[in-house]
Amino acid sequence: MKKIINDPATVVTESLRGLEAAHSDLLRVGYDPDHVVRADAPVGGKVAVISGGGSGHEPLHGGFVGTGMLHAAVPGAVFTSPTPDGVQAAISATTGAAGALLIVKNYTGDVLNFETAAELAAAEDLDVRSVVIDDDVAVADSTFTAGRRGVGGTVLLEKLTGAASERGDGLDAVEALARKVIGQVRSIGVALTAPTVPHVGEPSFELAADEIEFGIGIHGEPGRERVKAEPADQLVERLVAAVVDDLPFADGDEVLLFTNSMGGTPLLELYLAHGIAERALAQRGIRVTRRLVGPYITSLEMQGISVTLLRMDDELTELWDAPVCTPALRWGM
Repeated sequence: MKKIINDPATVVTESLRGLEAAHSDLLRVGYDPDHVVRADAPVGGKVAVISGGGSGHEPLHGGFVGTGMLHAAVPGAVFTSPTPDGVQAAISATTGAAGALLIVKNYTGDVLNFETAAELAAAEDLDVRSVVIDDDVAVADSTFTAGRRGVGGTVLLEKLTGAASERGDGLDAVEALARKVIGQVRSIGVALTAPTVPHVGEPSFELAADEIEFGIGIHGEPGRERVKAEPADQLVERLVAAVVDDLPFADGDEVLLFTNSMGGTPLLELYLAHGIAERALAQRGIRVTRRLVGPYITSLEMQGISVTLLRMDDELTELWDAPVCTPALRWGM
């Protein structure tokens, strides 16, 4: 195993120290328990938007803390849910009378631990609500989840709810928006290679030289099927078809297309895939009105991509275009 680390036991803490050093103008980091909050937290009169999950998916979630997006993020160990005390610390550091919305990816540990923290917050008379995102169309269930997994759509959900909070929407409205987005966003991914978790020291699964895992999870969970590698045109069409057919998306829809690198895919290949996806959607009469391309929800060094579609309307377009300033996502400021 070749990685730029000192000790697997301290890799998350050391990474957080680097994040804080690089972006102290945008955020600050609390340790033991680990949590990342906006530099100006708590922001008076605004709903706190909080998310988190296992490390190894950077820039998710800490890289999205800042104006117009998350108020706080809670990192767990690599591919491991954060603890309730970390979530509770993030709530305490950011939440006032306007309340908080917790964005939770649909993994059993995440759901249980965020739910526990919300209950503790309620005991302190804080209005804290949760939504669970489950946008992965690859499988109905897995050993890591009860139902569909939360994947690429999480990035879009964090941006849109963060923008709603920034413009002053109340907790009822931010929660309703989150549920709307969850209802019309779908994702699927594919892996060419496996990630290597530092404390494990070996790839999390094996693929033959001519195999790919279609429908992979962001922790390396099994997907729909293991198939032979194929040219990009066929592979991306397979991804687009799986997402479009699930909602389903239809002729005349306007969408945001998010083409994501799982960490090890170079931009040369990612933009190639994005272009194919745009053409495949156009052939179906689906119009791409907003785009995001890059490594925004990763799986350590996994080679692979994911495709996410969100059905757009005027409200979502306005919120997507709203200014954002975080370590990983910035425009309009």
